[in-house]
Amino acid sequence: MAEAIRDRGRRPGLAAAGSLWFASMRLRIGVVLLLAVAGLAAWNYLRPIPAVAARGSLPASDAVPGTAPSISWPSRGSGALGVSDLGLVASSGDEQPIPPASVTKVMTALVILEDKPLQKNDPGPLITIDQVDVDGYRADLADRQSVVRVQAGEQLTELQALQGMLIPSGNNLAETLARWDAGTIDAFVAKMNARARELHLTHTTFADTSGASAGTTSTPADLVALGMAAMKQPVFAQIVGMAQAELPVAGTVYNVDGVLGQSGIIGIKTGSGLKDGANFLFAASVPVDGHPIVIYGCVMGQPTLAVAFSAARALIASMQPALHVRRVIARNQSIASYTTPWGGQTDLVSTVDVDLAEWPGMVLRQRLDAGAIVVDRPLPAGTREGSEHVVLGDYSLDVPLVTAGPLYPPGRLWRLTRLTLS
Repeated sequence: MAEAIRDRGRRPGLAAAGSLWFASMRLRIGVVLLLAVAGLAAWNYLRPIPAVAARGSLPASDAVPGTAPSISWPSRGSGALGVSDLGLVASSGDEQPIPPASVTKVMTALVILEDKPLQKNDPGPLITIDQVDVDGYRADLADRQSVVRVQAGEQLTELQALQGMLIPSGNNLAETLARWDAGTIDAFVAKMNARARELHLTHTTFADTSGASAGTTSTPADLVALGMAAMKQPVFAQIVGMAQAELPVAGTVYNVDGVLGQSGIIGIKTGSGLKDGANFLFAASVPVDGHPIVIYGCVMGQPTLAVAFSAARALIASMQPALHVRRVIARNQSIASYTTPWGGQTDLVSTVDVDLAEWPGMVLRQRLDAGAIVVDRPLPAGTREGSEHVVLGDYSLDVPLVTAGPLYPPGRLWRLTRLTLS
């Protein structure tokens, strides 16, 4: 009986002790959980802000609408056409390498101007005519080649020598310029062929500087590419657009390009006199949808220069209506966008208008070059963030893109409560 009474006395104490133990355990678990939640929240808050990728809105490629026109190719020989910046756009399809004759001098002039550059209205250094130059002139004259009269001791500026080579097509001045630049004609011809390889003129071989040699051969497509490269030289373009020039001994010399100024033709070079016929490499500035566009073309193997001139004018007339200028990107046009996980958003917009001459069937290609960004500080509107790369034919442009509106870093609540692991 006494033990039972003692047991009953101990039970309330045991119960109280158990309650305290469970309460202590719950407190400990609560503290652990609270610390875990606090630690998780701190870890979540201190995690790096995720990078935001740009999402483009333009198609990667887009075919220029329309059907390529029927081109008025010459009935004899071969031809090719191109457009400034676009490159080659059409060919007669029957091209075989033949001697370009004096069109060769386009490469001679290009190499000279790249080796010894001139600015517009800059006559350049003096070239003194020596006996070797006079002997070359007499030999070419006896061979019934196209020449410009020179005499020993005469001084020509670089510009005058180029004018004498390109305007009346003096073969002897092509040789004089070559020796002046490279020491020997052979060394200069090696430079010409090296430049041809750089321009990817795969069907062109140069054997001389003037085109008098039948060993110099090319095709219309290669010569169109050469003409485009040469016309990027302002002094070259200025010279081939001149109707005449004044030289110290030869006096007034006249351009052999008989259609200069007609059908928009602004140059470039004729070539004839060899058994394969007459050739004409030309450039013409024509209006297209209110924009001046330069058409390039070449006809080879024509019966006469007059026929070559007529063929060039016909090609320009048949090509011009098929060309159009289209605004492919407008200033402030949305090109891409950034959207943040915390709800921020801004467009990437173009800073410029992009107007391109187009030829039916060509493919416009675009690529967004804008990297992912980390918005860890306010990003103002107008911030440069990448570019849109645009390619059409030989035309290539990187259009600058800027943010249309501001972007702000995430707030504390989002950083504390985000659920993503990125």
